Amino acid sequence: MSDGAVPCLFCRIVAGELPSVRRHDDALILAIEDIAPQAPLHLLLIPRVHIGSAADLRDTPEHAALLARMHAVAAQLADAAGYGARGWRLVSNVGREGGQAIDHLHYHLLAGRQLSWPPG
Repeated sequence: MSDGAVPCLFCRIVAGELPSVRRHDDALILAIEDIAPQAPLHLLLIPRVHIGSAADLRDTPEHAALLARMHAVAAQLADAAGYGARGWRLVSNVGREGGQAIDHLHYHLLAGRQLSWPPG
């Protein structure tokens, strides 16, 4: 759970306090459908442990294992949805100017349409 006065939205989802459509659930991460999808496949991969953003990751075995798991699950989910060979995007926003809306590390997995660069 976050240290702020307001409980973290993603910590509440991980804890099962708020509803979500879960597409993956294991000891390290949860993958849920985004409530405002920006592509035919738009999932959020969320660590069970509260980490503010990618800027808060450290060079530790625990964080390395977490990131490896997040990337492996993203690839599995993209493959399972039929986008593995077609292409997909995995992105984590950091800070307000970087587009981060919720202060809990998460990745957006997007696929199913042509994604432009740079992102908007």
